[in-house]
Amino acid sequence: MASAAFEDIAETFEFLDDWEDRYRHVIDMGRAMPPMEDAVKVPATKVDGCASQVWILPRIDGAGPGAVFRFQGDSDAMIVRGLIAVLHALYDGLRVEDVLAVDAGAELGRLGLNDHLSAQRSNGVRAMVERIRALAAEAAA
Repeated sequence: MASAAFEDIAETFEFLDDWEDRYRHVIDMGRAMPPMEDAVKVPATKVDGCASQVWILPRIDGAGPGAVFRFQGDSDAMIVRGLIAVLHALYDGLRVEDVLAVDAGAELGRLGLNDHLSAQRSNGVRAMVERIRALAAEAAA
């Protein structure tokens, strides 16, 4: 259950034959994201388990399972900013109950990210996904 924005990324990746081109595209996506203000880069928004500095700031519109999940993210590493942009495309704008239904591993696998990220980066992506899912579960309750 991927969003239209994520489907656009998947289609773009189909046209990019070389992993280096895909990697550059992910970095470009990160560059295009608006930066978070330093004032919200605090321990409460920091994601543990990432080698780089990563922050995710949720914004839940509404209440309960039908509330809409939105978030802003940032990192001190360009590739990680790009990975946040991919996760933003995957999750932002979904109802919190739909966020919980997304199989992030399968969706990201469609992009081939599993095969080309270092173990450390893969662990960081998992940590970000877990944080997003925890925020959505909290909002759904």
